[in-house]
Amino acid sequence: LLLLFFLVLALSSVRGQVSYSIPEEMPKGSLVGNMARDFGLDIKRLKSGKARIFSRDSGEYIELNDDRGVLLIKDRIDREALCGQTTPCALHFQILLENPMEFYSVTIEITDVNDNPPVFEKNHVKFKISESAVSGARFILDRAVDPDVGSNGLQTYKLEPTDNFVVKLLDQTDGTKNVEMVLKTPLDREKNEHLSLVLTAVDGGEPQMTGTMQILITVLDVNDNAPVFTQPIYKASIKENAAIGTLVATVTASDADQGSYGKITYSVSSILDHARGLFEVNDENGEIRLKGNVDHEKARTFQINIRANDDGGLVDSCKVMIDVIDVNDNKPDIHIMSKSNVISENATPGTVVTMINIEDADSGENGKVQCSINDNIPFVMKSTTNSFYSLMTDSELDRETASEYNITVTCSDEGVPSLSSSVTLTLHISDVNDNAPVFEKSSYEAYIVENNTPGLSIFTVKARDADWNQNARVSYMLEDSSVNGVPVSSYVSVSADSGVIHAVRSFDYEQIKDFQFCVKAQDGGSPPLSSNVTVKVLIQDQNDNPPQVLYPVQTGGSVVAEMVPPSADVGYLVTKVVAVDVDSGQNAWLSYKLHKATDRALFEVGLQNGEIRTVRQVSDKDAVKQRLTVIVEDNGQPSRSATVVVNVAVADNFPEVLSGLTDFAQDKEYNDNLTFYLVLALAVVSFLFITCLVVIISVKIYRWRQSRVLYHSNLPVIPYYPPRYSDTLGTGTLPHVYNYEVCRTTDSRKSDCKFGRAASQNVLIMDPSSTGTMQRIQSEKSILDEPDSPLEVRKDGDGLGRQ
Repeated sequence: LLLLFFLVLALSSVRGQVSYSIPEEMPKGSLVGNMARDFGLDIKRLKSGKARIFSRDSGEYIELNDDRGVLLIKDRIDREALCGQTTPCALHFQILLENPMEFYSVTIEITDVNDNPPVFEKNHVKFKISESAVSGARFILDRAVDPDVGSNGLQTYKLEPTDNFVVKLLDQTDGTKNVEMVLKTPLDREKNEHLSLVLTAVDGGEPQMTGTMQILITVLDVNDNAPVFTQPIYKASIKENAAIGTLVATVTASDADQGSYGKITYSVSSILDHARGLFEVNDENGEIRLKGNVDHEKARTFQINIRANDDGGLVDSCKVMIDVIDVNDNKPDIHIMSKSNVISENATPGTVVTMINIEDADSGENGKVQCSINDNIPFVMKSTTNSFYSLMTDSELDRETASEYNITVTCSDEGVPSLSSSVTLTLHISDVNDNAPVFEKSSYEAYIVENNTPGLSIFTVKARDADWNQNARVSYMLEDSSVNGVPVSSYVSVSADSGVIHAVRSFDYEQIKDFQFCVKAQDGGSPPLSSNVTVKVLIQDQNDNPPQVLYPVQTGGSVVAEMVPPSADVGYLVTKVVAVDVDSGQNAWLSYKLHKATDRALFEVGLQNGEIRTVRQVSDKDAVKQRLTVIVEDNGQPSRSATVVVNVAVADNFPEVLSGLTDFAQDKEYNDNLTFYLVLALAVVSFLFITCLVVIISVKIYRWRQSRVLYHSNLPVIPYYPPRYSDTLGTGTLPHVYNYEVCRTTDSRKSDCKFGRAASQNVLIMDPSSTGTMQRIQSEKSILDEPDSPLEVRKDGDGLGRQ
């Protein structure tokens, strides 16, 4: 009911409605209408009522000027984007006033402006039309689109030129119109194969706007022309023994038609028997090629009839006359009479390798033959008679330079053109052990990191022997030598086959930094040849030594303290921590850090130099006893470190320093005793736990054995246990039954053992050393102001102690 009441109240406060009509595309700030005048409102009322436009979508186009009481264009209005083809196109919104609330409805009709030309979807369209098409043939065209409406929309079409086609509009049932191109005059492809037309769409606006589309027409052919050869008889010649596929001649025919009607196919119509299978014609381009072998001695002339036909069935024919030309078609025949495939590299010059026989079936000049071999080889060919040649060595041979030779013997006759033939003889050179092994380098350097595992591979030496097979098989061995008086074989070993050098021992960089030895490479020839190479092994440092503190000296019996005046200034040099590292390189680069301090705000340590300096002014309020823990760390990976404790006494005179030293000593002694007691307590607890475990296991075993004895005895023995009896494995009974509970925590410092206790308990402070020790503990207790002693032993009823 409340909602209905407010709705009625709102409807009752609508004061009126006004409509305006404006064209689209008005510039920003243009006047739409005087709203205040049309609604009879005062300007003051607009301002006091905070007049504003209320609309979901119209507010982005229209704005209210409350100073003038008019409606203005806020942004450009595009009717086509706003309403499309919908008419009429209007904006609806309300003018809202407050105090009291009032609504005024405003409707603005947006009228169309001819601002869009007709547009075709495609810039051009293609048609293929046969020249046999009859007049009146229709072809549907794409329609143009004009976003404008009414008289500004698309009105008509024009087609130019109009020699062969006209344009017509055909009404459709849905109210649209189809655009058709109608053939008016038949086409002739031989006159115009391609036509270009322009279709223009015109709207009815002022001024008129147009859009165009190009129409490309290809005229298709009709078979009204027969193929015609360029000449009735073709003459050609070919050499005998020409290669298969050789082009003999090309026949050509033309057809005025195009397309399938102008496509010509060539074929052989007739051929004599002796020419069958020797020639073929390409059905597309009329090329006549050799298909078989022709011989001038068998046939000197060939005749072929060629036919040309198009796809429409029209035909023409011609003759092809082919002459065969005689050539020098017999090559020299090379025959190897005797040969040796292998020759030793130490053969003397003039050694005969093989004999060759040459024959040519031709006569006269075509039968005369000259032979030669390839250049740059240590062989020569000499003629013995007209048809025999000898191949022999011309100089010394070296298998390492060339292990084999491919000797090509080429023989040519004197015909025109000359014919030749060749044969290749592969000659292997056998090896002689005439080369010693050669190392890849004149000397080697190998690196190994100290603390290596014995047997680790350090390096590989490699030697190559230019000889072959057994003569090139290299083995490696160490030359006898010593390093620091020790045989080198106790340092390294070498694999005889691979040349891999292994470390025999683990090296220490701090003891030996490098050493060198010789490796010999020996081949397997007879006699063997060898060569040596020097290998230098350099030991690389590993960060295996922690820093060593030289100053201040850490002693177990006495405590050394540095004295700082109470009035020391900022940056006062207290002392300098001096440390060294026996490693080398970055493993020996040391850095100093302050780990703990009684007053961290009072001192600082130089990162590189270890100098301990004051950070602030020292005052009388600072503690006299200052204890600093400095960590010295090297730069290795991983790094190693050492810790040094520096005691500093803030005092002006030696008595105060001595008092501080006493305090330091007492602190140190207390810490040593506390560590001892903790270790002792852990040992006692571990011993008790193991003892209890052994006792329990022994009892279990004893009972099991007793039950087995009774079982095997076959006697009705019933064991009797008196009250409050407990089996303790051989010592009798206990007056009470004790229960044991062992409890351990994750923190060893808090480990505890709990046992059942008797009714009474006694607490005893034990002095395990002497009266002097108790006095020392009491003095430590007074110094540290601790209420309890560092060690208590509590005796329970079971006789066991717990720490």
